[in-house]
Amino acid sequence: MKLVLDACVLYPTVLREILIGVAAKGLYQPLWSERLLEEWARAAARRNEADEVIARGEVAMLKARFPQAMIARHEGLENRLHLPDENDIHVLATAIAGHADAIVTMNAADFPRGVLQSEGLDRRSPDDVLWALWSDHPEKVAQVVEAVRQEAERLSGQPQPMRALLKRIRLSRLGRALETK
Repeated sequence: MKLVLDACVLYPTVLREILIGVAAKGLYQPLWSERLLEEWARAAARRNEADEVIARGEVAMLKARFPQAMIARHEGLENRLHLPDENDIHVLATAIAGHADAIVTMNAADFPRGVLQSEGLDRRSPDDVLWALWSDHPEKVAQVVEAVRQEAERLSGQPQPMRALLKRIRLSRLGRALETK
């Protein structure tokens, strides 16, 4: 399965680390473009300069770790597409050019299902994607989420209960699934 990761799921860190960790386990192939990665770095820059530096370092590591994930820009393709927010057309173009199955985003309104379906694509929330992957590969997903939770706890110096952590990043369904396991 090939999934385009919208910038809004690459930032925040915990969500990105879970999505990338699951991809590293071979459960799906992530796709992105230079512009998507740049949007993530600019979002980090809005917090502070140090966050931007960290994000740009993480972008470089992702490019090296997943070289097949980078999809080149296709201006001609972008010119024929229409979405409610013109600034998201490049995301749809990336998905089409990369032969993706879906776009993973939290911005449902910006990616109408009818438009995506006409291009052979789906729109999925991170919670839907991760819950589905957990349903098929519970141990692998649980390992990734636990490792990310432990790292969040280490970095914050505070307890990070699993369900509360996942609820903060809008992974409630996955949180409930992991809690019942």
